[in-house]
Amino acid sequence: MLHTILFAIALLFISGCAGHQSDTILPPAGLIQMPAMTASETAAQSIEQTAPTESRPPLLAAAAEEKTAEDIFDPFAKPGEEGVEEYDPWEPFNMQMFEFNRQVDPWVLKPVAKGYNFIVPNPVQIGVSNFFYNLRFPPRFFNNVFQGKMKGAGIEVGRFLVNSTVGIGGFIDVAQRLDLKTPEEDAGQTLGFYGVKPGPYLVIPLLQPFTVRDFVGYIVDIFLNPINWLVAPIIEVNNVPSLIPHTERTTNTLVQVGSRVFQIVNERSLNLEKFQGVEEATLDLYTAVRNAYLQGRAKAIQE
Repeated sequence: MLHTILFAIALLFISGCAGHQSDTILPPAGLIQMPAMTASETAAQSIEQTAPTESRPPLLAAAAEEKTAEDIFDPFAKPGEEGVEEYDPWEPFNMQMFEFNRQVDPWVLKPVAKGYNFIVPNPVQIGVSNFFYNLRFPPRFFNNVFQGKMKGAGIEVGRFLVNSTVGIGGFIDVAQRLDLKTPEEDAGQTLGFYGVKPGPYLVIPLLQPFTVRDFVGYIVDIFLNPINWLVAPIIEVNNVPSLIPHTERTTNTLVQVGSRVFQIVNERSLNLEKFQGVEEATLDLYTAVRNAYLQGRAKAIQE
């Protein structure tokens, strides 16, 4: 019974090793990037200070991608204005989970991140963030291939090889300096590419928002990452050896959950001074997060 519970917890925390939705850690308390000079001018100006795509903490997230002025989505747009269906039949449940996640950051995550930040120098934190991003190469590569984006797949391979060697295991993002960049792909985008509808909007404790399609993609990305069945396996494959034996299920779970918690704290530490005052400047934070997430995902799939 204990093993079953630990496995379920691990599966939900493994996004740091699986990669999903831009393979990023998303901002706390539903912080999002909103359009400058719209009905939400003040909130937009604050949110535009969010962290880069690769370093954002994972609570109450939503579509915080770097965008030019003409590309930025309006999270306060009315349903249909952006051509995105806002299907939220589970809104009462989602709002409760949203509020739970929103409270986790100031009461738990941020205090821990402050202590971590006091001990660990910023360059080391950046290196740790780069390292985890490099580990999430396989899902990004496979999803490029599944969508027929061979150039993107090639760039992902190049990034991984350069950063794993010259970049000392990924701690230094040398590939970025060589302009080896490509839009990130995940299994949720792949499903959308093949015409799978988003389904209902969904908020889950301690994770970023999803649609049902994206949550399925999230699980698929876990299975696409060999770390989860060759290193610290939460997925058992017959006759396939792993660094930590399959029989050591408790050890595997602790390694997976521990690495995920470490990554979350590291990313939040990199963003301690960001996202200030956004909640006060946003009248309906839940709706803002939901709209921005759905619009951001729709655009990612279109691309």
